[in-house]
Amino acid sequence: MSLGLQKALESSYVMNTFARMPVEFVEGHGMTLVGDDGTEYQDFLAGIGVCSLGHCHPVLVEAIQRQAERLLHVSNYYYIERRGELAAILSKLASGDMDGALMIADAVRAGDEAAAVALGSPTESDQIWKTFFANSGAEANEGAMKLARLYAKRSGNGGNTIVALRGSFHGRTLETIAATMQDRLQDAFKPLPQDFLACTPNDVDELTALFEEHGSEICAVMVEPIQGESGVHPLTPEFFKAAHDLAHAHGALLIADEVQTGVFRSGKPFAFQTYGIEPDIMSLAKGIAGGVPMGAVMAKASVADAFNPGDHGTTFGGSALAVAASCAVLCELVRGEYDKHAREVGDYMAARLAGLPHVIDVRGCGLMLGCDLDDAAGDAHDVVSAALASGFVINATGAHTLRFLPPLICERQDVDALIDALSAILA
Repeated sequence: MSLGLQKALESSYVMNTFARMPVEFVEGHGMTLVGDDGTEYQDFLAGIGVCSLGHCHPVLVEAIQRQAERLLHVSNYYYIERRGELAAILSKLASGDMDGALMIADAVRAGDEAAAVALGSPTESDQIWKTFFANSGAEANEGAMKLARLYAKRSGNGGNTIVALRGSFHGRTLETIAATMQDRLQDAFKPLPQDFLACTPNDVDELTALFEEHGSEICAVMVEPIQGESGVHPLTPEFFKAAHDLAHAHGALLIADEVQTGVFRSGKPFAFQTYGIEPDIMSLAKGIAGGVPMGAVMAKASVADAFNPGDHGTTFGGSALAVAASCAVLCELVRGEYDKHAREVGDYMAARLAGLPHVIDVRGCGLMLGCDLDDAAGDAHDVVSAALASGFVINATGAHTLRFLPPLICERQDVDALIDALSAILA
């Protein structure tokens, strides 16, 4: 169906919650998207950081096809294949054990179930992370907050308040909007759930003062290691450490929202690893299954064990299809050394962006980058439209900020092509 016909139908029957760009994508492969008229575009947004391996990667396509022929869904009342292996790989990655993750991944790819079980069996020295599989980032963040509050009650801390950061974004449910400290996203939906405190990112003094005043009430501090939706703003190492230390000093937990930053995008399996500080709970989604809807809450075992049967649940989360897709994506990412690749190509891209006309600041880590434009560049949304007309998919998070979340398969020559296009647009 053509773009014009699709627009006509959607204007009548689809809720008007997105200001869509004037293009209809009908096909994709690698870094390339294809419009309904056959025009090709280079994708530097990846479905907002979702398509880790690009579009229609053979490994992911094969895994989805194979699983769709066998079993799609049975609900979480039952065991299914590969869910345990997937959780074991995630635990190894969260603990920094890349070799362990790789060995399990190789066993999974080889179909050696006995080896996967043996390699995934924990030892006394292992740092075990347990996972709850959900459907989205918002669900994962809801689960993370529920777990933090339940852990506080069952551990005797008793606090129910969560400290969240101004400029954050944690989702679109009422609870995650309440944790998203942006008036423009909250005002229309008030009254919102209570027991949240706002803190300015990277202001250690303000965070310290909040704990001095409300310490006994606080059960968790919730942070994005890099705030994506506000324009790619990383936390400082000093603030990340203070959030960890202050939380633990008051019997509270540190939650890392890794929905956008996780799954190798930052140049590490998870962005918290760039700081050398572990959270107690972590939320994941976006790139975890390459485009199949999936989210996850991960927590250190001592925290995760606060959940008992019936405390939390989901109908679709961790389905046979989603698990198969996620296994395929993670096994490919682990084997392909995409952490190193994201760092190297991301550093190259950051340097090239910094040399563009009208660019005054470049921020981010790995293949999660943002750049600010000066006033003479005009509105960043107009730059996005011009880029689309030139065959490149990018994003603006505000009037002066461009954001780039390319697939992790992005190469230097892809970056060079984008820079050439942006140079002409910004000249």
